[in-house]
Amino acid sequence: MSNTEAFDVVVVGGGPGGSTLAALVAKRGHSVLVLEKEFFPRYQIGESLLPSTIHGVCRLTGVADELAKAGFTIKRGGTFRWGANPEPWTFAFSVSPRMAGPTSTAYQVERSKFDKILLGNARRVGAVVREGCAVTDVVEDGDRVTGVRYTDDQGVRHEVSARFVVDASGNKSRLNQRIGGRREYSDFFRNLALFGYFENGKRLPEPNRGNILCAAFESGWFWYIPLTDTLTSVGAVVRREMAEKVQGDPEKALQALIDECPIISDFLASARRVTEGQYGQIRVRKDYSYHHTAFWRPGMMLVGDAACFVDPVFSSGVHLATYSALLAARSINSTLAGAVEEEAAMKEFEARYRREYGVFYEFLMSFYDMHQVENSYFWQAKKVTRNSRPELESFVDLVGGVSSGESALSDADAVARRLHAQTEEFASAVESIADGKNDNWAPLLGSSVVREAMAESSKVQMHAVLGEDAEEETPLFEGGLIPSPDGLSWATPAGRD
Repeated sequence: MSNTEAFDVVVVGGGPGGSTLAALVAKRGHSVLVLEKEFFPRYQIGESLLPSTIHGVCRLTGVADELAKAGFTIKRGGTFRWGANPEPWTFAFSVSPRMAGPTSTAYQVERSKFDKILLGNARRVGAVVREGCAVTDVVEDGDRVTGVRYTDDQGVRHEVSARFVVDASGNKSRLNQRIGGRREYSDFFRNLALFGYFENGKRLPEPNRGNILCAAFESGWFWYIPLTDTLTSVGAVVRREMAEKVQGDPEKALQALIDECPIISDFLASARRVTEGQYGQIRVRKDYSYHHTAFWRPGMMLVGDAACFVDPVFSSGVHLATYSALLAARSINSTLAGAVEEEAAMKEFEARYRREYGVFYEFLMSFYDMHQVENSYFWQAKKVTRNSRPELESFVDLVGGVSSGESALSDADAVARRLHAQTEEFASAVESIADGKNDNWAPLLGSSVVREAMAESSKVQMHAVLGEDAEEETPLFEGGLIPSPDGLSWATPAGRD
């Protein structure tokens, strides 16, 4: 084993969460080591992004301009065949006043290219990046994590000390077990995803050519993501009980599901499936909606998929990864600078992260609840009013009464009533747009689930665009902290000692 090195922060994993955190901490002058087990570029799913990631977090890390030059497909919103109306309806990012103008778009990305750009940016702003390095364990001193052990691509074992270790190693993380707690899976979203890639599929008409298309059908729903002019990511989300059938013959299973969904079948009528290279196989991922019951311990934090993941229908994966990385970086920067006590900084990180995850969880439960197919096992299981009490109680424990801002959630019955009311409000707003009778987006933007889902993202985006000219925010929680003027750390609100 080599001699022990020392860094302020060791980041395990070089995906969007890890590279974002590394860049934000390195920009404050702290020493950062990123340990990534693979060599980039490498394949990853999660290709549809949100504006707050591109124009918010990526602007703070300094990589936004490079992304703009990378040639990724422009995403102006989402198009959905979902809800009571059989006609597709479109949600445009530009309908939000806070996201209008040049920040009203996102990208559809090939993650092999996108992730490499983000990791390169972390290296450029000062982080040390080592690829082909597998972290095997953490180093502890009493209750505190003080470093990691890893093996490099030559098989040499190393030990590194750090004031903070951040696990950003994704959904397959084993290191997260060392933080304490456990991973809890969502029964409501306990689905299975089956996906592949196609050449020469159809595109939506302009100006929505680059939109993600999400189409509900009897057995579940499809995503259809235009990655380039000719390459499309296509995936079906179905009930977990189909696992044996799907894994037995993925090719046959995916084609049967495509045939079952008219709009996707039409879009792929002249397409061919990619059978070579990184996109050449049909992949299956199951049990992907979960949260860890602990997000931090002294000296260690979880970000991104190592901490939690929820259903992909609204492209929240990379958003939650980069947003949690921003929160973690603020807490680390504040603690290393001696500006905030570590426990206060970590509690701020966890409370905000749980709240954002909870907001998307609520949003997606309502989104599923509003689609009705009378004789479908998949969709009947997604009715909030039929949801199991343990699942709702788990949700209450997850958010700890902080989700949705003004309304603390106290018990499972209250959650069910609240979610059902949100569903009816949301479905009514969607119906008024989908039936073509109303081009006023105010009801949709005013619906509680949409308003909450966009709130924090908009703040991050505005802070990144305006910098120190942005208005000072108010704490999200009583006695809480606020972002510093540059957005890279926490500050105590004016007037409070």
